[in-house]
Amino acid sequence: MPGSTARPTVRCKARLLRPAEPANASWTFLVLPVAASARLGARSMVSVEGELAGQPFRATLEPDGQGSHWLKVGRALRVAAGLAAGDTVSLMLTPVAREPEPRLPADLRKALSGNRAARATWDDITAIARRDWIHWITSGKQAATRARRIATACDQLAAGKRRACCFDRSGMYSRSMSAPVAADQPHRDPPIQERLQLPLAGGSRR
Repeated sequence: MPGSTARPTVRCKARLLRPAEPANASWTFLVLPVAASARLGARSMVSVEGELAGQPFRATLEPDGQGSHWLKVGRALRVAAGLAAGDTVSLMLTPVAREPEPRLPADLRKALSGNRAARATWDDITAIARRDWIHWITSGKQAATRARRIATACDQLAAGKRRACCFDRSGMYSRSMSAPVAADQPHRDPPIQERLQLPLAGGSRR
């Protein structure tokens, strides 16, 4: 139809891995081949629907910080598909037509409830934009950093700013995101900016 955007269907294979931590994890994960990830059309988080070894599922893929995405596979889906860690699995993935609403953290919810202007902008932006704000806030590792980012987000939303900016949604340069370390692969490859000899975002080449 005119104006419609075709959603790619990506088919690939990946190895199901067991995380090194926690040691008793019931879940597994896989990392998409870089070429398959590129066809999804986004370096940031992307929600998909499709099949894992013939079993239907819906999930949000997260950036692995090295130019691809990773998928957490819960025990129920793994068992239903008859899979075990170490298996190579077939995947069929299609980006969803509409991104799901992200879960609003309690501390951000409280801050928004006390700022009517910020809440008005928040309610008016897209689910993807809300997810980006939450992602930027929760990527802060320290409690003080998170609190500061919540305050900044509320100020900027109150001023009408609709999108979080100036942060690395892919994790390729900021090292803020990565796939879990696999139990049988204790050492991950260096971040992509080191492999390509690229500077960190906002940095300079030495």
